Amino acid sequence: MRPRTGAPAASLRRASAVVAALPLLALAACGYGSQAAGTPAAQQVAAGAEKIDGLDSVKIGYFGNLTHGTALVGVRKGYFQKELGATAARYQVFNAGPSEIEALNSGSIDIGWIGPSPAINGYTKSAGKSLRIIGGSASGGVKLVVNPEKIKSLKDVKGKKIATPQLGNTQDVAFLNWISEQGWKVDAESGRGDVSVVRTDNKITPDAYRSGSVDGAWVPEPTASKLVAEGAKVLLDEADLWPDKKFVITNIIVRQEFLKQHPKAVEAVLRASVEANKWINAHPDEAKAAANEQLEADSGKALPAAVVDPAWKSIQFTDDPLAATLDTEARHAVKAGLLEKPDLSGIYDLTLLDKVLEAEGAAAVDDAGLGAK
Repeated sequence: MRPRTGAPAASLRRASAVVAALPLLALAACGYGSQAAGTPAAQQVAAGAEKIDGLDSVKIGYFGNLTHGTALVGVRKGYFQKELGATAARYQVFNAGPSEIEALNSGSIDIGWIGPSPAINGYTKSAGKSLRIIGGSASGGVKLVVNPEKIKSLKDVKGKKIATPQLGNTQDVAFLNWISEQGWKVDAESGRGDVSVVRTDNKITPDAYRSGSVDGAWVPEPTASKLVAEGAKVLLDEADLWPDKKFVITNIIVRQEFLKQHPKAVEAVLRASVEANKWINAHPDEAKAAANEQLEADSGKALPAAVVDPAWKSIQFTDDPLAATLDTEARHAVKAGLLEKPDLSGIYDLTLLDKVLEAEGAAAVDDAGLGAK
C-alpha cells in the first residue's frame, strides 16, 4: 500500500490534549537532553579560525539513534567544528522529539536533527513561528518486527500487542495509518482496538518484547535490529510502502530567530551536514563505525555488530528533505485523528541548503510548495 498524494494538509486538533502533553512526558524523563560527549578531534579549532557572526557557540541537538547518523558522524569526525571555526559546537542528545522542540523553543538549542512528526507538531502548535526545516538527513530505517511464534503474516497482526515509541511520534503515526489501510479500527489516543498499540520508550522495548508484554514493534533503527537479535523477525520494512522506497525519517530544523540573526552559522552547519553525508555515502563501513563510536561516547555503550550492521544498511543518508513525504505523513496524522488540517505553508526554508549544494555542484532540492515566502 502506497501513501496517497494530494493537497497539503493545514492546525492541531486536540493540540493541548495530545501534542502539548507529549513534551511533559519527555521532559519528566530526560529534561532538555543530555550533553553529548565530545572528542579531541571533534572539538579541535583550527589555528587562526574566527568566530562566525561573532557567536561564542552554536548549540546542536540530535538523538542517539542511527537514523541521526549524519549528526553522529558530524560530531565524531569534527565536521561541525571545522565549519564553525572558532565558534564552539555544543551538542545535546535527546530521547524524544517533543523534548527537543521544547529545547529549541526555549533557546537551549539552535539547530537540531529530528523526525517529521515532532517538526510538524512544533510548527503547527506555534502557528508557524517556532522553526523551519532547513535540510534533509535520512530516509528509511523503520521496520515492523514481530514474534514469529505469534505472528506469521501481516494479517496475524490483528489482535496483537505492537509497540511504537510514543503517542503521535513518527512511527506511531505510520503504524496507525497502516492499521487503517488494513481496514482495522484503533482509537489513536488510547491505542485500543483491533490492534493494541502500546507506546513504549525505545530503550525498554527490547525488555518488553523479551518479557512478552508486546508481540512486536513498529520502530526505527537500531531498536528494530535489537529486537531481531532477541529472536524477532522483520515482517515489514516501511520503505516498501513508499514510492521509490524513500520517506523522510530525519530532518534538520532551526529556530526561526536564530536563522534570521545568524544565517552564516546556519550555512556552516549545513555545509558540515552535506560534507558528513558525502563521506557517509562514500565510506559506509567507516561511517558506521564512526556513528557507533559516537553512540558509545554519548551513552557509554556501543552497539554490537549483529545490531549495527543490518540497521545501518536500511538507512539512506540524503541532503534532500523529501518534502512531499512529510506532507503525506502530516495527512496520515490527520487521518489518525491526531491533527486537523495542519497548515504547513512555510515550514521549509531551503535557501541556504541550495546555496551549499550549488557550491558542491549538486542540484537544488524541492520543498513541495511548502517553502517560506
